Amino acid sequence: MEFVEEQILLFVALGVIIAMLVMSYFGDKLSGFQTVSAEEAVRLYNNGAWVLDVRTDAEYKSGFIGEAVNLTPSEVSSQLESLKSHQAENVLVYCQSGARSASVAKQLVKAGFTKVHNLSGGVMSWRNAGLPLNKVVSKKKQKRGAK
Repeated sequence: MEFVEEQILLFVALGVIIAMLVMSYFGDKLSGFQTVSAEEAVRLYNNGAWVLDVRTDAEYKSGFIGEAVNLTPSEVSSQLESLKSHQAENVLVYCQSGARSASVAKQLVKAGFTKVHNLSGGVMSWRNAGLPLNKVVSKKKQKRGAK
């Protein structure tokens, strides 16, 4: 017991590390959504998941996944009622790195969405996996391409 008293900071640090390990393992289960890799995201997309890009407009225009709908986190908050038409679908949410989309994923779960998936690492992990991104095509470019 004397050892524990002398090394209290060591034991507190050990407790914090154990708590962090438990949260990293069970965190997704407690949050109500699943964090997925780029490869798992491809499978979801190919199986018809509704894709939600929660990056800024400029980030979205730099390249997006599939037919992703682009809404900022604040737009998601204000449009939750209209988004409920996708409530029963698999929903793939992503951002640039995975942080904003995790926050939106929690929000969707609270609103009753049951199949929410957050892309781990966001678009950065998608790019690192060598997967393609679509670009917004302006009407001028579309007209030029038609000639």
